[in-house]
Amino acid sequence: MRIVLVGPPGAGKGTQASFLAENLSIPHISTGDLFRANISQGTPLGQKAQEYMRAGQLVPDEVTIGMAKDRMQEPDAASGFLLDGFPRNIAQAEALDAYLAETGQKLDAVLDLEVPEDEVVKRIAGRRICRNDSSHVFHVEYSPPKQVGVCDVCGGELYQRDDDREETVRKRLAVYHSETEPIIDHYKAQDLVTTISALGEVGEVTARAMQALRRD
Repeated sequence: MRIVLVGPPGAGKGTQASFLAENLSIPHISTGDLFRANISQGTPLGQKAQEYMRAGQLVPDEVTIGMAKDRMQEPDAASGFLLDGFPRNIAQAEALDAYLAETGQKLDAVLDLEVPEDEVVKRIAGRRICRNDSSHVFHVEYSPPKQVGVCDVCGGELYQRDDDREETVRKRLAVYHSETEPIIDHYKAQDLVTTISALGEVGEVTARAMQALRRD
């Protein structure tokens, strides 16, 4: 299967993408992983991306599109893939359409993870990270530490990242609504979109997604 996963920040796309890709035995292709792999391997596209990032500029669509095309041509993606974070705008969606048409492939489904905006803010703004080890993550409401501000694992100080502050989250949501959300209508015109509630336990959301894919 060839699937695109869409949803606002805080919808749990990365978590769901990993579970779905494993269940479907297809690679999970995320934009973050594409950038990290290309930069660490020193590919021409990775070098270009790094130049823009060092200059504090956005990486152009054509660089991201090039990385995604290269990854979709790898052997493990021959029978399908799950795209997470790509496409992120209409230009990228149109480039993906063109690539799939050129290679005789097609998308099977676009899963739209739906979360109310206030819930997104609550999920992200409530995160607290350990200064000693960023893999120790807590949430003031959903998974609070035993002692406020102290990591249960190592006793390190817990803090809120700048990216997780409410005003930053709302800015990220505004960018999502203006740039990424329009691709949902783009794919609705192709009758590919299924909207799934991303509220509830991780397993519940995965079950909804798998049920939607079976229907498709």
